[in-house]
Amino acid sequence: MKKQILVVLAFLFVLMVAFTTSISNFHTIINELYVFGDSLSDIGNVFNATGGFRPSSPPYFQGRYSNGLVWVEYLASELALNHKQNTNFAYGGATTGSGHINGIPDLLTQVDSFLKVHGQIDSNALYILWAGANDYLNGLNNPSLSIGNVSQAIESLSKAGAKKFMVANLPDLGNIPVTRNTSYSNILSSATIAHNLGLAKSLNILKQKLGHDIQVIELDVHFLYREAIANPAKFGFTNVTEACLKNFANFDNPDDFLFWDSIHPTTAVHKLLAKAALKELKTKYSFPPLPEYL
Repeated sequence: MKKQILVVLAFLFVLMVAFTTSISNFHTIINELYVFGDSLSDIGNVFNATGGFRPSSPPYFQGRYSNGLVWVEYLASELALNHKQNTNFAYGGATTGSGHINGIPDLLTQVDSFLKVHGQIDSNALYILWAGANDYLNGLNNPSLSIGNVSQAIESLSKAGAKKFMVANLPDLGNIPVTRNTSYSNILSSATIAHNLGLAKSLNILKQKLGHDIQVIELDVHFLYREAIANPAKFGFTNVTEACLKNFANFDNPDDFLFWDSIHPTTAVHKLLAKAALKELKTKYSFPPLPEYL
């Protein structure tokens, strides 16, 4: 019996060391998140700017454009970063670059605002950029301009010292509840394809232009949405076409839905996005995997 207890204690010690080592490696490689983008990453900036007027909470969760936390918050948690290490400049409604539409700072403005405060920035932080959907949903059909804005934002940050980037592409904007059955669904789907292809090409060019010490990871959101729509049961969804929230009447089972409202995903999808992002980071930086039983 005594021998068995010693074996169990030794096993628990190994688990504790593995866990501590993994967390230590996370902090060594990525010690902060800085987030720029739109409602898909906004953790309450519009809510605070409008005095709690938008988005209405409830039914939206504490100023998020979802029914719970959004992906960058889940990612920060996975990386063992606290809220002070997750600085968020994303605003719901933001475009990639056209000034302040309805008082909302676009991606380039968000980056400029950050740089004015931080002249020399942390090279061990991860800089996340995800924007472009509002460009096309607001009628802009110029992928080159949108992609150019994202690239400019990355270059501005890199010149100030940023070295680690994660850039997300777009889900099929013609296949979300607000657009699916409209006359411009095909146009938006085509714009999405053009944007994602152009973004991938632009990021590859940036990797060569900015030097070997600049690391740019693309998060393939388009693939994840497409897989979830094609195989909903695989992801635990039963409804991938309708919005859970209709006329502010909340369904009792939001985790069964891909979409919370007619544009934004549920927090269940945000969890999937965070897992996909973490997988990319582990692949890029060779994080030792946490034991499955922890």
